[in-house]
Amino acid sequence: MADPTLYPALYGRLADAVVVVHLSIVCFVVFGLVLVVAGNLLRWRWVNAWGFRLGHLAAIAIVVGESWLGITCPLTTLEVWLRQQAHQAAYAGGFIENGLRQALYYDAPPWVFTLAYTLFGAAVAAAWWRWPPRRGRTTAA
Repeated sequence: MADPTLYPALYGRLADAVVVVHLSIVCFVVFGLVLVVAGNLLRWRWVNAWGFRLGHLAAIAIVVGESWLGITCPLTTLEVWLRQQAHQAAYAGGFIENGLRQALYYDAPPWVFTLAYTLFGAAVAAAWWRWPPRRGRTTAA
């Protein structure tokens, strides 16, 4: 039988992994738009690949939808639950717990985030319209 004292450490590591996944998704959303705009200006055809663009649009649509509906991100909910199972105080600990979390969470009224997410989503939609995704081969000619 496994040592029950190991479970809190395991939950803590899983919570850290959720933070890394969350930050990766944030980076995909933010830098994805940068890549679409810069890539089109530099004529990188791959930035208009259908899967990349659809995934990017879906990611920001989920963020905007959660914001409008007042839904807490499921990754945040999962991380908080894992931290509780690990008997950890919320948002305390080492580099991963503090450094990456500070990159994700800010103190501001909810309407600020809703507005920011909506404007960013509008920018993604504008890029979708300006440089539509392409099906099929998207490598450079």
